[in-house]
Amino acid sequence: MGRLFGTDGARGIANSELTCELATNIGRAAAYVLTEKTTEKPKVLIGKDTRVSSNMLEMALAAGLCSVGADVVLVGFVPTPAIAFLVKDREADAGIMISASHNPCEYNGIKIFDGNGYKLPDALEEEIEALVLDDMSPIKFPVGGEVGSVFLRHDYVDLYIDHLVKSVDTDLSGLKIAIDCANGCASYTAEKLFTRLGATVHMMHCNPNGVNINARCGSTHMEDLTDYINGHDMDLGLAFDGDSDRCLAVDENGKLIDGDRMIAVFALDMKNKGILNDDTAVVTVMTNLGFKQFAERNGINVLETKVGDRYVLEEMIKHNYQIGGEQSGHIIFKNFATTGDGQLSGAMLAAILAKTGKPASEVASVMTVLPQTLVNIKASPELKEKLNTDSDIKAAIENVKKELGKSGRILVRASGTEPLIRVMLEGENIAEIKRLARDVAAVIEGKA
Repeated sequence: MGRLFGTDGARGIANSELTCELATNIGRAAAYVLTEKTTEKPKVLIGKDTRVSSNMLEMALAAGLCSVGADVVLVGFVPTPAIAFLVKDREADAGIMISASHNPCEYNGIKIFDGNGYKLPDALEEEIEALVLDDMSPIKFPVGGEVGSVFLRHDYVDLYIDHLVKSVDTDLSGLKIAIDCANGCASYTAEKLFTRLGATVHMMHCNPNGVNINARCGSTHMEDLTDYINGHDMDLGLAFDGDSDRCLAVDENGKLIDGDRMIAVFALDMKNKGILNDDTAVVTVMTNLGFKQFAERNGINVLETKVGDRYVLEEMIKHNYQIGGEQSGHIIFKNFATTGDGQLSGAMLAAILAKTGKPASEVASVMTVLPQTLVNIKASPELKEKLNTDSDIKAAIENVKKELGKSGRILVRASGTEPLIRVMLEGENIAEIKRLARDVAAVIEGKA
């Protein structure tokens, strides 16, 4: 993980850690690195989520980009995957999304996409970091007519919705779907998308006011959606996060369908159709053990990566695999998207219900989720580093591995997007793994 960029862009508390000055310099550095071989004036798209600081950072980024001669196209409130799609569709040189995804409103972030709609590889992010943090002198500032201009194209979001409708290509008529937009970007797109596909939609948390994004709603707070499903006659519930690159679902009985189970459904559907390349799905080390058991039963190969949908996508591109993602709901359909897309995932799940005529509970039953517990520990960069160096922490983890044997596993990792260390255990006995997780967490906290 770099000094400025984590596993999903640069993030921090807006106007404190992620300042206007920093955003301006990121814009300058990104334009320089991504467009230095461009002979014409480069074009960069900027999208944003609904948190109050997004407007401020949008202006700062646009100023930085224009100051090095790039033209800027502001596309307004759009999901992150919309920027990934539009940057290639509109033949831009780069795209930038202002969002802190599932985090509270005080946070914000900057995600950068290249001209093909892919998140930047580590090497390019490191080049940008070096310019921003060490030496901006290589960047030249034009004058006169060479300074960049700003254009507004808030209508571009309709091109993205058109793309999703064509990708799903299934009539959802007869399905009743409750949709939790997390008071985020899906508030501007989800109702239009699912209505065009034919579904009857019941919208929730779709009135953003700048501060209510992800506030006890969306894919990180499933309680309201579950309660709604339990109180109404619904076929499916879908919950997105603030920038709509994640989706979690709820079946007709109010039971959670997490990202792992959704990937299992999609992978099996593709395998049955004969379109799952090498019969392989790409997941991360955080994926539930139940997914591996499902895959073994159904003749599906599993390729594991580091946590982060960017790493999942790298392996998918390398081997031309079509489906991959994370338990959190980042799911990538490589044939249709260059990043995780929550609304595409939700619509694809609904399409399987429509085509098979089966209820969501039956469709999702292909995979059984093993008990899992997760303990989050607030951690400084120094404490995160001790995961690799402290002998007591290493010993505690090894002791748990021995105790669990083949019936479970432990994974301890530093978050790439938040000041947290995550202790995750899986096993057959929930009480046992909770106890072991607390024991390991106590050792780590003792090193703070």
